[in-house]
Amino acid sequence: MDHGIKKLLLLGAGHAHVHVLSRLAQHHPADLDVTVLTPYDFQTYSGMTPGFVAGHYTETDCQIPLAPLIRAAGARWVAGRCIGLDAQARKVRVGTHPNQTGTPSVLTYDLLSVDTGAVIDRERLEEEMPGAAQHALMVRPIEAFARLWPDVVALARRQSVSVAVIGAGAAGIELLLAICHRLQAKGMPVSRFTLLTGGGAVGANYPPGVQRRILRQLRKRGVTVLNDACVGVEPGRLHLGSGATLACDVPVLAIGTHAPPWLRGSGLELSGSGHLLVNAFQQSTSHPEVFAAGDVCTRADRPHPKSGVYAVRAGPALATNLFAAHEGQALTPHHPPERTLNLLSCGTGHAIASWGPLHAEGGWAWRWKDRIDRAFMARYTLAPA
Repeated sequence: MDHGIKKLLLLGAGHAHVHVLSRLAQHHPADLDVTVLTPYDFQTYSGMTPGFVAGHYTETDCQIPLAPLIRAAGARWVAGRCIGLDAQARKVRVGTHPNQTGTPSVLTYDLLSVDTGAVIDRERLEEEMPGAAQHALMVRPIEAFARLWPDVVALARRQSVSVAVIGAGAAGIELLLAICHRLQAKGMPVSRFTLLTGGGAVGANYPPGVQRRILRQLRKRGVTVLNDACVGVEPGRLHLGSGATLACDVPVLAIGTHAPPWLRGSGLELSGSGHLLVNAFQQSTSHPEVFAAGDVCTRADRPHPKSGVYAVRAGPALATNLFAAHEGQALTPHHPPERTLNLLSCGTGHAIASWGPLHAEGGWAWRWKDRIDRAFMARYTLAPA
């Protein structure tokens, strides 16, 4: 039996990997060398991003510093991102900033865990919506969005702006209501707000009662809802599927995310949408040394929505199975919940709560969400050394 040092590569620092690092901080096997590949020294918690946009949180309130967590886990941080994966050779190609030096171009592994979060494939986006990659404010990656959002607020302080959110899922709804709250503050010039649904219903994944609550909140904010798709973006206007154009100063792209392009050609078995296919153990269906959680993967046995709540729930099971795989022990199946609590923030210290067919709303729901989010942050935020 080989008793040498094994290499565990954590690709990305999403919600599940933050939990893996926390577990490693409690127990780090002596024969396990751990590397974390991620471009940022913090993880932005997506659940608090609408609160940041609305002005309830600062940018740092939404960030988990990774350096203390990686240090406590006894791991090594490589500042970069995956640009290629060869599952047969167990190698990951690393992309870095042009001015960055000293970063390895290739990382090898014995065990690989992938939790890179949601992404937008810019090439695919350009084919589907020409001009969006260049002219729209994209919600993903969140770190870039958070860096650019203050510029929008500064512009809105100087003049009236027209904002259009493209995408009427939970992310688009929460962001638009948060934007309304921030830009409708006292003393700000009057701005105009539009929600483009892509042709479907607003909040299509929610029960009809929740959809009605969402529409009431949008009407209260004076939002124009257009059941149309954006098919192109250029400075100052959007091209719609109906053939019309819409004047727009700030197009915000909150469409569904894509599978990372580097998964194509990796040799891993993928779902029809190009996501990494995993089994009940969050383990690749084709390569047993590869695990994954979050938006980068799809469960072959129990597909579920790509939502942060599922990534958070998968964290403990992922950590348990990574340790078990390293030690040659039996893996434990992860059972995603049939129903999840959804707390949809409305920007104003108000939220809509839903659990299956049950739903309600009020300030209490926002306070509940705030407590849950702050508790998640506190759980993984370590003091600097």
